[in-house]
Amino acid sequence: MSSRNQSSSLHKFKEILFSTMSSEELLNSLDSFSAREDDVFLVSYPKSGTHWFAKVIENIPNADITLTSPIELGDISKLEELKTYCKRRIIPTHLNYNMLPMDIKQKQCKIIYIIRNPKDTAVSLFHYYRDNPNLPGVETWAAFLELFLRGNVVYGSWFDHVLSWESHKNDKNILFIFYEEMKKDSSKSIKKITSFLDINVSDNEINQIAWKSSFREMKNNAAKENCDPNKTICVLTSNKNLVFRKGAVGDWINYFTSEQKRVFDELFTEKMKHSELARHFEDYS
Repeated sequence: MSSRNQSSSLHKFKEILFSTMSSEELLNSLDSFSAREDDVFLVSYPKSGTHWFAKVIENIPNADITLTSPIELGDISKLEELKTYCKRRIIPTHLNYNMLPMDIKQKQCKIIYIIRNPKDTAVSLFHYYRDNPNLPGVETWAAFLELFLRGNVVYGSWFDHVLSWESHKNDKNILFIFYEEMKKDSSKSIKKITSFLDINVSDNEINQIAWKSSFREMKNNAAKENCDPNKTICVLTSNKNLVFRKGAVGDWINYFTSEQKRVFDELFTEKMKHSELARHFEDYS
């Protein structure tokens, strides 16, 4: 067995597993968070590209924004800390829709929800579990996949997470964006983001953002910036070298056996049968 056990690094809150880096006291107090009309929330299930998209937003010229650490990272003092930012706040989170603080919904703050193929997400989260001392140890891919399919991983079931957000797909203040589309045509996705945030950028600036936010550039910079705890976008580690692994689309094929794929696809079909977003993944399955 691994030396890192489940109970010491995770705790359950409202039936969902959280890292102990998110204190129960903070999770309990999220509804007292005071949102601002111009806040932007960058939301995803873990390992879906939050760092990448945060970097894109940070690279928008003249945006006059501050990227904060995740709303659910830390203890009760987080809510006070968030008040200290003067610029427009970009706040990352992995919370499902139901757990999002009430004031964000009432003020209809802008929200960018990033979605990634669940098979690639599962593989990425598996490596994260293996390499991250803040998460439970996991011995094998097969054992981890079982946990993932049951939703016994940090932030719960991928299916439930996506569906909780998809039920708000027609809300004008939410932009849904796919990891795979960003990989295929980053300029097009960046254009979507900047127009959603009402920030004017030229085509030349969009190309600059795309270059600065390329996976290779980010991975290189991660090594340089690794010691800055103020640049923590991940709720599960401040070590940037753990965050950028491959960033590949379709890497799952190197991990799933045909039987695992069959079990996964069956569950996907059952859980996502009414989902429009799920159709996007037909090309990647």
